[in-house]
Amino acid sequence: MRFSIDQFIVHFIVPNLKKRLAFMIPAVILMGVFVSILIEIGWGTDPASFMNLNIAKAIGWNLGNTEVLVYGIMLVFTLIFGSDMIGFGTLANMILIGYVVDLCRILWNKTGFSNFITQASFPVTLILFIITLFLFVIVASIYINSQIGVAPYDAIPNIISRWLPEVPFFIIRILFDFAAVGAGVLAGKLSGGIEGSVIGSIAMSILLGPVISLVGKPLKKIL
Repeated sequence: MRFSIDQFIVHFIVPNLKKRLAFMIPAVILMGVFVSILIEIGWGTDPASFMNLNIAKAIGWNLGNTEVLVYGIMLVFTLIFGSDMIGFGTLANMILIGYVVDLCRILWNKTGFSNFITQASFPVTLILFIITLFLFVIVASIYINSQIGVAPYDAIPNIISRWLPEVPFFIIRILFDFAAVGAGVLAGKLSGGIEGSVIGSIAMSILLGPVISLVGKPLKKIL
């Protein structure tokens, strides 16, 4: 699909925009909060965060600046081949999540929450992980069902799916997520050590999409 300015602008002006923004913006901010906790736990994050976290470590940047850079590159690709997927949600995801994660991790260090996580017993850590992951799935579903644009990272597998309609989308998405984890591993190796759990992030590559879709069905009716 060729880039069209008129089409691009139209996708920012949607029915019930204020209500959609009222759901989307808090959801994106909370996604950043929950990702920051998952990072502190160290059992794995979503593939995009895993990739960006290790790229940030490799280039010596904070996560917020790194996500703007990485997603900015992906945004160019999306503008050319899938501008209909871009909206306010695209920009919010691209700009807010990384900086929210950075801010929360500073707060967790200052308040001692990071120490609590690292020193907690396995059952406590497991409960915290399950609760955080569950809440992340909820807010991610709210973000997706606001339907005012997707993150550049999420747009690319959708674009590829348009090019390869004979291949089931879930396969394309899982392979794309695996590629992101691979990029994170490579960046981690270059920086002297991988940040986060590779196994956990691979597991989330397989499980997060279907779970978010499942949770999103009843949420879509509510929203």
